[in-house]
Amino acid sequence: MSRPEGSILTAPVRDHAGSLPSGQLPAYLYDLAALRAHAGSVRAALPAGVELYYAAKANPEPEILAALTPFVDGYEVSSGGELAHVAKALPDAALAFGGPGKTPDELRAALELGVRRFHVESEHELRMLADLSSRTARPSGAAERAAESAAERAAEQAGDRVGVLLRVNLAVPPGMLAAGSLTMGGRPAPFGLDPSRADAAVRLLTGGDCPRLELLGVHAHLASGLAAPQLLAVAASVVTWSAELFARHRIALREVNVGGGMDVDYGDPAARFDWPAYGAGLGRLAADHPGLLLRIEPGRALTAYCGFYATEVLDVKRSHGAEFAVVRGGTHHLRTPAAKGHDQPCSVLPVEEWPHPWPRPAAGPQPVTLTGQLCTPKDVLARGVTAPGIRAGDRVVFALAGAYAWNISHHDFLMHPRPTVHFLGG
Repeated sequence: MSRPEGSILTAPVRDHAGSLPSGQLPAYLYDLAALRAHAGSVRAALPAGVELYYAAKANPEPEILAALTPFVDGYEVSSGGELAHVAKALPDAALAFGGPGKTPDELRAALELGVRRFHVESEHELRMLADLSSRTARPSGAAERAAESAAERAAEQAGDRVGVLLRVNLAVPPGMLAAGSLTMGGRPAPFGLDPSRADAAVRLLTGGDCPRLELLGVHAHLASGLAAPQLLAVAASVVTWSAELFARHRIALREVNVGGGMDVDYGDPAARFDWPAYGAGLGRLAADHPGLLLRIEPGRALTAYCGFYATEVLDVKRSHGAEFAVVRGGTHHLRTPAAKGHDQPCSVLPVEEWPHPWPRPAAGPQPVTLTGQLCTPKDVLARGVTAPGIRAGDRVVFALAGAYAWNISHHDFLMHPRPTVHFLGG
């Protein structure tokens, strides 16, 4: 059940959502001041020896990327399109290129842009990257990029080689990932190397066949939607396995990327992932492995809270004993609740004006289902909303819409107008 709570809206969002003319709805509202404050608190919770990368797939709006720049060490991109987009928005940013199924053209473009971290997902991809790196010119200014991380500056001292982290789909103890909302590893999946092939990949990288590539460490993003204790257990398991792999080959383990996956609770929008506990745990893990750099790459947990989707009620109707409020827009703009199967948290902003001479449609006292304009019963934004008396013309603002929202939505279905976009506190 979703209950509208005024506290889930920041003051700038509430004011802006109430003042927008109807013709500018629906609208995405991003509170950049709130984003900077949240990112700053995350950064402050992380100890030395832990790098923070932002997974651009969560929300690649240029204004969002720029607002995060003071707080992150780099950005993770997962396609040629994301690579070009982020490199254009932030030409000096440190980039890591991940994602399954990279094409030769994408790898070549990344090499030409000077990307220094590749999360390699298979032996075939490794051989392809080795071949392309031997035939692709690197930009002459790559070593001087102002935003390079400490790890990348150190890599420069070893020569102009391309850094590789092997993404491995590790087996973990039973139940470790059970609480996750989305599982990418620990079971059969198209992501990363099977652990049984990791030794062969290390031998390929260290045997002289890949002279332009430098093995730096391991990447393992296994699940999303985990609390701090579970993520710390996963991180410890990944680091232990990685250390054993590199020790077998008598090479130094320099980096481990334990991914993102921090829980965002859509049922309790005031809740937050326990960053201080997570940071303290990573600090202990790093202390147990001197010289090892840990990296995390959250997406949703950084930007979800700064985004809001504002709209208005078009109609209210009762059907077979249930109340429905149809809002302008829908899941073709905000796909998150349909994709994750939850009720999007929301606030109702009453509007007293009613421009028509006929009676204003209004709900009764029972909970209401908020639906969109699409011709499908799946176009549901929230069920069981406690909004007694909600009326046509009232405004509804959905919270936690700053990640995996507009950018994953099927915008062109039924060809409704696109939402306007507003960045507040820039």
